Amino acid sequence: MRKLVYHVATTVDGFIAREDHSFDFFVMNGDHAADYLAALAGYGVVLMGRRTYELGLKVGVTDPYPTMETYVFSRTLKESPNPRVKVIAEDAVGVIRKLKAEEGKPIYLCGGGELAALLLTEGLVDEVLLKLNPVLLGAGIPLVSRLPTHVNLTLLSTKVYRNGVLLLQYAVGPSAQAAGSA
Repeated sequence: MRKLVYHVATTVDGFIAREDHSFDFFVMNGDHAADYLAALAGYGVVLMGRRTYELGLKVGVTDPYPTMETYVFSRTLKESPNPRVKVIAEDAVGVIRKLKAEEGKPIYLCGGGELAALLLTEGLVDEVLLKLNPVLLGAGIPLVSRLPTHVNLTLLSTKVYRNGVLLLQYAVGPSAQAAGSA
């Protein structure tokens, strides 16, 4: 069974983009960028919402992750501009359950917040890997949209980069504190 990892850059106050979907405030240079590119080789499938996919389309990129199977989840995008990119309009949860049941490399959930909230609610996300950037926005696109209940995370590892970015790896599920062992 494949692991599904929500691997995403965020601000300290929990935003993955500005309200206009721009993200030029993230720290783009440094060792964390090389580590991110190396991590991409470990994934076999990438999942994203339409808004995340459209960021690349605006600059002519129709297949942003050519080394992975690519799925875009959208109720409004009717047709894929690239034959390698599969657009899924219905039963996102069912499609992702099937992908998780297959053998292969882990699944990369690269965005956005609405899709992440759906998959967290359905218990499909196994890990959250946050690239915490040293910036506060005050408003923007949240890391996850509304959740019907809280989701416990257990810290697995941390890495501190010289430029102030932190890489935080969490397992999704009951934490030691929630289990009463704190």
